[in-house]
Amino acid sequence: MCAYVVYRFGNETIYGCGHGPLRRLRWAVYRVLDVLVVRIMAHAQLPARTRVGARLGLPHDANGVVISQEAVIGDDCVIYQQATIGTVNGDRRAPVLGNRVFVGTGAKILGPVKIGDDALIGANAVVLSDVPDGATAVGVPARVIQR
Repeated sequence: MCAYVVYRFGNETIYGCGHGPLRRLRWAVYRVLDVLVVRIMAHAQLPARTRVGARLGLPHDANGVVISQEAVIGDDCVIYQQATIGTVNGDRRAPVLGNRVFVGTGAKILGPVKIGDDALIGANAVVLSDVPDGATAVGVPARVIQR
């Protein structure tokens, strides 16, 4: 929960706080909180520039979760500990998660893939290709096992 609160504070600072000394002060506070609370205490990475929908669920307080700042995450998603949502080999294109996506413990979603609404990503799955709406993806590399 703390990591998500720090993320929202930083996100609001970037996109909703106007300009001037107040924004610079808020950004400085965010950077300190990001390092102390998110990176050191939660061992996570949730940059303020990441686009995250409403009600992101981070059970276990984002322990070890790494999310690229280029990623897009829809509403009501749940991401369990040690998951990674990021880019591949310096490519700036990142995953796009639809609404109500469940990402299991240790899952990796990498590259310019789209995860459809209501999809389930199994624990420790490595997703390198698109997952359709309502599908379940498991394995290394991940494959769709049901729709």
